[in-house]
Amino acid sequence: MPQLVLASTSPRRRELLAQLGVHFDVLAPAVDEQPLPAEAATDHVCRLALAKARVAAEQVGPQACVLGADTVVTVDGHILGKPIHRDDAAAMLRRLSGRTHTVLTAVARVHGGAHVVHLSESHVTFRTLSPAEIAAYCATGEPLDKAGAYAIQGRAAAFIRHLEGSYSGVMGLPLFETAELLTAAGVLTHG
Repeated sequence: MPQLVLASTSPRRRELLAQLGVHFDVLAPAVDEQPLPAEAATDHVCRLALAKARVAAEQVGPQACVLGADTVVTVDGHILGKPIHRDDAAAMLRRLSGRTHTVLTAVARVHGGAHVVHLSESHVTFRTLSPAEIAAYCATGEPLDKAGAYAIQGRAAAFIRHLEGSYSGVMGLPLFETAELLTAAGVLTHG
C-alpha cells in the first residue's frame, strides 16, 4: 500500500480524511492561491488542488499517493476566498445573507506520475442575517480562515436554511470523491 500524504494544513481536511480510517502524513505546500485573469471558479479550484498535490509529490516522490484540495465559494460569478480581515469577512457574509451560493471543492490525487482531479459542487442557502448576527459571528474569529467567511461545521450552521450537495465538500474535503480516488489508488480497501 502506498504512503498517503495530505497536501494541506487545514485541520478540517485532516479531520475529514481521518474519518475514512486511513493513515496519512501531512505536508504544507506553498502555492499561490490567487485566481488567474478570467479564470472560471471550477478551473481555479481544480488547478489549485492539483498544484498543491504536485508540489507535495515532488517532496515525497512518485511512490506516494498525494491528495491536494481547494475550496471556494462563488456568488454572482465572483469567487469568495478566505477573508483577509474581519471587515472583509463581514462583507462576504452580507453578500451571502438570504441567498443561495455555490461551494466548489476540488480534490486531486497524484500517484505514480499520473493525476486525477474530482470536483464537488454544492449549493448552500443562507437565511437572512442581521447586522448584529454578522458582527457577533465575525467577532468569534471563526470566519477568518474559511472560504466564503463561514464554517458549516461551526457556528454558521445556524445560518444555513438548505444544503444541496456534499456537507464534507463544503467543509473542504468531499469524502465521496476522496474515497473514490483512494480506492482506485489501492490506499482505501473495503472489507
